[in-house]
Amino acid sequence: MKKTIPMVAVSVLSAVLAGTAYADDIQDKEKELVEKQQDVVEIKQELNKENEKVTEERVHEANKTMQQISRVSKIIGTKVTNPKGESLGSINELVVDPDSGQVVYVVVSFGGMFGLGNKLFALPWSALHWERDKKNYVLNIDNEVLKKAPGFDKKHWPDSSNKWDQWREEIEQFYRNKS
Repeated sequence: MKKTIPMVAVSVLSAVLAGTAYADDIQDKEKELVEKQQDVVEIKQELNKENEKVTEERVHEANKTMQQISRVSKIIGTKVTNPKGESLGSINELVVDPDSGQVVYVVVSFGGMFGLGNKLFALPWSALHWERDKKNYVLNIDNEVLKKAPGFDKKHWPDSSNKWDQWREEIEQFYRNKS
């Protein structure tokens, strides 16, 4: 019996020490797992940013192609819808930067009946996406949100460069936040 007590004590002590070492190993593994999960989250965020950039570049290229190959007479009057296919209006006018020759804004007519009571919206050209198969432009915005967009009536165009400059920041900020 005297020999068994020390052996039991050694066995219990060994089990306790092994359990403590095992617990430390588990804590180390948990820390490693948390670090790897954080790495995965960071990688996902980077991938999302890259995907957004690629999508934006594709849209820009598609719009650039559409700008390069379309006659203004074919663009004016073209239907504008939201992604659900609901009509937002039609293109009424294109506003060109005389220095660069680039289309800066597309003026979309929305609301009213038979051209009466229409509100005009100057949208950044880049906010519209051409849908070749449906032969219309898509603006990623809801009808109700568009009603709150900065706009003007056909008798009060921002007709000077100063007025367009005043509109520019407001318009681009609105559509950057909404689309």
